Amino acid sequence: MLLNKALLVSLLFASSLATLAQVKTRSLHRRALPVRRVVADTRTLADSLPALMPYNRTIDAAGKALSFGDPKLENHALDVAAIPGTQLVVIEDRYGLAVLDRVTQTITYRWSLRDHAATRSMMSTFSGIEAVVFREKTYLIWGASEREKGKSGVVVATWAGGKIEAVDVIPFAPVAPSPLALPNDVAVQREGDEAFLYIALNGNNQLVKVRLSDRQTVWTVPVGVAPYGVALANGRAFVTNWAGPVPVVDSTNSASKAETAGVPWGQAYIDPKTGAMSRGTVSVIDQATGRAEAEIKVGLHPNAILSSTDGKTVYVANGNSDYISVIDPQTRQVTDSIFVGLFDSARQYVGSTPNALALDSAGTTLYVSNGLDNAVAVVSLTAPKTASRVQGYIPTQAYPAGLTLLDNKLFVCNIEGNGARALTPVEQGGQGRNPRISQNAYTAHRQLATVSVIPLPANAQLPIYTERVRQSSMQFRLALAARLPRPGVRPRPVPERIGEPSVFKHVVYIIKENRTYDQVLGDMPEGRGMPSLCVFGDSTTPNQHRLAREFVLLDNYYASGKSSAEGHHWVDAGMVTDYTEKSVRAWFRSYPHVLYDALVYNKNGLIWNNALDHGKSVRIYGEACTCQFDKKQYNWQKLYQLREAGQPFSYTNTTTISRVRPILAPNFPGCDDEIINDQMRADAFIRELNETAAKPGDTWPNLMVMSLPNDHTSGLSPAFPTPRAMVADNDLAVGRMVEAIQKSRFGANTVIFITEDDSQAGWDHISAYRTTGFVISPYSRLKRTVTTNYNQTSMLRTIEQILGLPPMNVIDATAQPMFDCFADQPDLASYTALPNRVPLNEMNKPLTALRGKARQYARESMEQAEEGIDTGEDAKTNQILWFWARGNKPYPKK
Repeated sequence: MLLNKALLVSLLFASSLATLAQVKTRSLHRRALPVRRVVADTRTLADSLPALMPYNRTIDAAGKALSFGDPKLENHALDVAAIPGTQLVVIEDRYGLAVLDRVTQTITYRWSLRDHAATRSMMSTFSGIEAVVFREKTYLIWGASEREKGKSGVVVATWAGGKIEAVDVIPFAPVAPSPLALPNDVAVQREGDEAFLYIALNGNNQLVKVRLSDRQTVWTVPVGVAPYGVALANGRAFVTNWAGPVPVVDSTNSASKAETAGVPWGQAYIDPKTGAMSRGTVSVIDQATGRAEAEIKVGLHPNAILSSTDGKTVYVANGNSDYISVIDPQTRQVTDSIFVGLFDSARQYVGSTPNALALDSAGTTLYVSNGLDNAVAVVSLTAPKTASRVQGYIPTQAYPAGLTLLDNKLFVCNIEGNGARALTPVEQGGQGRNPRISQNAYTAHRQLATVSVIPLPANAQLPIYTERVRQSSMQFRLALAARLPRPGVRPRPVPERIGEPSVFKHVVYIIKENRTYDQVLGDMPEGRGMPSLCVFGDSTTPNQHRLAREFVLLDNYYASGKSSAEGHHWVDAGMVTDYTEKSVRAWFRSYPHVLYDALVYNKNGLIWNNALDHGKSVRIYGEACTCQFDKKQYNWQKLYQLREAGQPFSYTNTTTISRVRPILAPNFPGCDDEIINDQMRADAFIRELNETAAKPGDTWPNLMVMSLPNDHTSGLSPAFPTPRAMVADNDLAVGRMVEAIQKSRFGANTVIFITEDDSQAGWDHISAYRTTGFVISPYSRLKRTVTTNYNQTSMLRTIEQILGLPPMNVIDATAQPMFDCFADQPDLASYTALPNRVPLNEMNKPLTALRGKARQYARESMEQAEEGIDTGEDAKTNQILWFWARGNKPYPKK
């Protein structure tokens, strides 16, 4: 349906206030709830513009957005540059380049890295493309790499006659412990008769100077950790170090004084409370000699860097601090810090995420891409420092990144665009005259790249745009989050105000892996499902079906990200950092689904930090950790047999974050390996629950965060059970734990939230982001379908509301608590788990019994299983599961 902007805002505002009021007025009779008399936000993510994103934002962009890319892939636009002497701009995307005509505002050319033998296995790196003319030739220059290991280099493509004529790759060898040199940003400067490239080698922690004419290295110099951007000014190269300075650990400066944690391929300084980077720096290098001159302290996650035209000022975007550092290149000092966050100058909430910069020709206005605001901030460089420097915001599509200003127009690369909305016909297996009838459906890894062309707004237009950005970012909900608690308010399931009492003392938060709504609950007539897409229905997941019927069926609930590398941070932190967004689909440095890469942590940390900071007790079961054991000794069948015989096995959970270690359950196997069946995890949790229940008093934790991963499946690998057996294992574990909790003495004051970490491994006819979510408590036995639009940040915000925790960032601060999932009076009948209907040890067939595509997919499943759960080969996993469920029916194509 189409909603105009005014109606959209009023609907959302009325919905939130009405929902709050509804807590007061809802009938106390739990079985015969009255018809709701308020208008709830029941839109789905498939609705028309303004497009709703799955994290409390709508897309209502200014200007014109152009889409491009292979619809069978997950496309992301990264950076943009003007091609000198033409009316063209070149756009760097994950898979190659696109060229846009500035006059006609059309995409006129597309070139893929897969089109050339030397780059076929590579993808574009995080950001940074240059278009230069040298000796009467035009070159397009950017970084590209294979993933996690292999080759990487700078691509130098010759542009002539409206196309790429020749391609050369300047390779760079990795420096241990890095498996990839990983070149990122490139700055080009003519020096005499030569042109030189200054290249940030993100993997090697180096800056390298290369002569363009013969591709020879002039010098190489070490810089900080994970260098990102390069700018040239005053005879010096300024390099942003995404992860700050290289730690110095010796007898006088030990890790106890400045804690370090794992960043893939090295160490970096972190905040021991949050696990996030604690330092950001800019290295200063003499261009002529390569001598390191200084390292300037700036904000967290410094990424984009830009020099003014006159070379007298350098600007740095600090992606994890929400401000711009201003550096005097002559004195090498920070002279100003400009806060660009959307919501409040007091900087209570982090998360606007500045990540790209552009200057006007006069050098008086700076344009800043604020990723999670879906906006470009307009910064006056002439306004007094005592005043707000941000003049307003221009709405873009989702997660604006690289941008440039030409012809009084902004050309903006949107990393997320409109989201994963590439419609694909899916065969429905009809009968009679239409045996192959099809319906459009979505999957998370089919998405077009977009670039926006936005005319600079007039002075009168900018306030209108700014208001549109604030409305699209649900700013009105900040007032709801900020209301002070009232004395004497009686406890209720979800308090109206943070700090008011809840009936719940304990929250159990279970995170599962990678399913869509239609895959699991699409066969339920009570909800908006498509039965033909349901491959793990009632016969495989009887407990999840019963829980949906006995409590609430959420058929309008969404994952906020598209993969586990994004998903675990969304469910635990309510946002992702610039590092995660710049890595999507490529995952060069890591696939951080178990949160072992410190660069994925935002400044304020995750839900367990929030709870600990406010005096709550916390236990983590398998999340944010790795499980180490002898894989030569144990396989899936061996561990299954040991459990059947009641015998334990030896393993150790490890984490890179010191604050997690004391609250990590040592007897609950970590989430990163499917060799461990979920019954072992359920056994461990129930055992600890019963031990705590046997003790006097109430020492059970206030917050329990759990990873329960085996519904991910291991495809057709002969070493593992069939996909349906692994999903059944997961379902039984859920049922057993819910039963144990509700039948324990803690059942009356415990609420259980269950979500998938993402929806990437399947198809859904409503949205690629739609997934399963469950709310289970004595106050949630509503036996009805809740169609209110909720997402993972809504669930996180509800947990905060119950535990009396303030929001952590700009996203969960604007999330809508899940009020509609609770009644004011309890139903204390406990849940009884249903037995599995699929044998949990139903194994995949051996390779010797397979032929053709089945054998191919089994081999590919084996390769993925050897790397552990969630390898990042998600699109391939989808194809494998489709083949398992549908046989030789064609995999959906565009």
